[in-house]
Amino acid sequence: MRFMMIVKENPESEAGQLPTPELIDAMNKYNEELAKAGALLDLSGLHPSSKGFRVRFTADGKRKIIDGPFAETKELIAGYWLIQVKSREEAIEWAKRIPFVAESSDKEPEVEVRQIFDIEEFPPSDAVDRAKELEKKFRK
Repeated sequence: MRFMMIVKENPESEAGQLPTPELIDAMNKYNEELAKAGALLDLSGLHPSSKGFRVRFTADGKRKIIDGPFAETKELIAGYWLIQVKSREEAIEWAKRIPFVAESSDKEPEVEVRQIFDIEEFPPSDAVDRAKELEKKFRK
């Protein structure tokens, strides 16, 4: 089972502030544990939304580019881990081990964990068969 652990933004990440050396060190240790367990597939931090853009697909078939920063910042992503584990419970245990510390009750880090669809979960069809072939090529 694959899961994405999504790190929610905070005022510091949206301001482009990089983590402290202490947090980087703690994250390195955590990431090494994930890798040693064979669970880590990918990870990264993201630049602030001010450097990003969105593409809106309009009802009339056009594409509209919206440059950041974005007004509704409480749902932005600051980084992620992509992990492969045997169960939801194992994903929960890994997420609980992330070395984040709340500075105060109004600065509580949050990580959202979502299971990733596997192509096998979709009902059989020609489109799914084509998607499986594409996935095989991509994973090589």
